[in-house]
Amino acid sequence: MIHTAAIMARGLGTRMRRRDAAARVDLAQAMAAESGVKGMIPIGRPFLEYIISALADAGLSHVVLVLGPEHDAVREHFTVVARPTRIRVSFALQAEPRGTANAVMAAAHAIDHDSFLVLNADNYYPIDALRMLAAEERAATIAFDRDVLVRDGNIDATRLQAFAVLTVSADGQLLGIVEKPGDTFDLASPAARWVGMNCWAVTADLVDACRRVERSTRGEFELPEAVAMALREGVYIRAIRMAAPVLDLSSRSDIARVAERLATISPVL
Repeated sequence: MIHTAAIMARGLGTRMRRRDAAARVDLAQAMAAESGVKGMIPIGRPFLEYIISALADAGLSHVVLVLGPEHDAVREHFTVVARPTRIRVSFALQAEPRGTANAVMAAAHAIDHDSFLVLNADNYYPIDALRMLAAEERAATIAFDRDVLVRDGNIDATRLQAFAVLTVSADGQLLGIVEKPGDTFDLASPAARWVGMNCWAVTADLVDACRRVERSTRGEFELPEAVAMALREGVYIRAIRMAAPVLDLSSRSDIARVAERLATISPVL
């Protein structure tokens, strides 16, 4: 079983920083959104607390937060203000926001074993998804059912253009991945049924691919492109199908709805 998870919390929060007069946010939420540190937006408690609590519920014993040098407030929160007792928290430095593959490399340098989970800091994943990934012995990801994401979560159909489309075989093998398909892909088609939400069990093979992947057209080193390269090189990656929602905290318009969905959950660190 995998015991460590890396949370990619280095992003600049560009979408979250954009002001939205229609968004229902209080003063504390607006101030946190202005900083761009999505994981610290208060949803009752800072959003990262919910993610870390879910990882502890799933049986993980260690969380590595991948942060930038400017994120002292996050470090202080989890070492002084709300120091976890159920799960150990440590930190990895990603000096510059160079993409998710680069974040995986930063995490790998701070983790002393080959396999670990990787997930976003702005998504709340089902505990069962985290538990199943942690039980994997090989590289794996969760393939979320597109229709359930739209019907039961806070992700509308147009937002799927910003996520990854997964091609999954009948026996649960990941065959292909298209990151941020935009309008080049018919997202209502059966071929686009399975969606990747950057929730991975990473092995040494994928870390090596992250080390070698070239910059994307967006100028970053991206984990999905490293995964695509690993697939071309014959690395086996399991895709665990799941019909469950993921909460996405990408912009200010998401805050109120995510808060409503998490209102009955009290994170225990």
